[in-house]
Amino acid sequence: MSLIVQKYGGSSVGDAGKILNVAGRIGATKDSGKDVVAVVSAMGDTTDELIELAQTISPQPDPRELDLLLSTGELVSCTLLTMALRTLGYQAISLSGVQAGIRTDTVHGKARIHRIETERVRQELELGRLIVVAGFQGATEDLDVTTLGRGGSDTTAVALAAALGAERCEIYTDVEGIYTADPRIVPEARKMADIGYQEMLELASYGAKMHPRSIELGAAFQIPIYVASSFKETQGTLIHQKADERPMEDRIKVTGIAYDTNVAKITVRSVPDRPGIAAALFEPLAQTGTSVDTIVQNTSVDRTTDISFTVSRTDLPLALAQMEAVVQEIGAGDLVSDDTLASVSVVGSGMQNTPGYASRMFRVLADGRINIDMITTSEIRITCIVAEDRVEEAVRALHATFQLDQVD
Repeated sequence: MSLIVQKYGGSSVGDAGKILNVAGRIGATKDSGKDVVAVVSAMGDTTDELIELAQTISPQPDPRELDLLLSTGELVSCTLLTMALRTLGYQAISLSGVQAGIRTDTVHGKARIHRIETERVRQELELGRLIVVAGFQGATEDLDVTTLGRGGSDTTAVALAAALGAERCEIYTDVEGIYTADPRIVPEARKMADIGYQEMLELASYGAKMHPRSIELGAAFQIPIYVASSFKETQGTLIHQKADERPMEDRIKVTGIAYDTNVAKITVRSVPDRPGIAAALFEPLAQTGTSVDTIVQNTSVDRTTDISFTVSRTDLPLALAQMEAVVQEIGAGDLVSDDTLASVSVVGSGMQNTPGYASRMFRVLADGRINIDMITTSEIRITCIVAEDRVEEAVRALHATFQLDQVD
């Protein structure tokens, strides 16, 4: 019997009625002749509420204790869903991340999965049971509970699909698939029937509604990922190794527009211009798991330079604390930050080695009098850092310019 891994987000299990709806969906998949491992997020806004509760006790909660607290949200939803499945007459069992064999590193709050010990899950499948796994969590070798970071339940689901050799991983949420832009901002945005891993990874990394690490795992283990609504029976979007059947020169040049408001910029001024300075600045950030995206270094003047870089807004307080110590150590000038920024990105594999796309993007922003603060690119992506209060306008203008509302 082939295996499907299904993941249900917090909006899909937000109350008892929605949990019963999800149970019906899982049961229908089982009735169609498939084994099912379901992964669930915490109900609704539970995670945010638990963080707020922790911060009323301690402004900076201990990361280990916070992880253990946050993991309870998924335990509630996975046990309630299991009860619902049993009420419908199915054999089902709930498993925490630890019980499901998910082993991680020791970076609390942003743990990465090292391996999955699948023996327990396989035993339960052999007994004919439906399995409901608490997403977003795992455990270290010492069995300390860890969490995988925001959107970590997507990663849990794809990792389980890879470890168990599943036919595919299905992600059910409150949207009907992957769109050319956020349909809440661009009503003309078009739902895509399918998209390749590479393009989806760029969209996810720069704001689209998927966890980038889940896409990386899908690509690495060639697990097709299907994204659809848990509330409607409409067709979703398949993320897979997409073979472009059209002639190379006729490929779509731009696939979608992504944006992200979880952006902050740090600038270190008057940095001594000598070997080893960049390493001294960024190694402390790497050691604490703080991801750095765009980096800009100005031309040296009087043997000093300014270095600006972006981090997520949620990581800004920790990053600033680390930089304050480094600035004194290397003899730099002052340190400034800006948390009023956002990123807007144009993504498309067809842009590779094709001139003109950057200039078109810059012209659209210029015509809209939207200032570009920083620029970063990859082979298939161009990203501009702009003011947060102008980013939605930028998304709409770029979507129209690249005619993404038009069907191929």
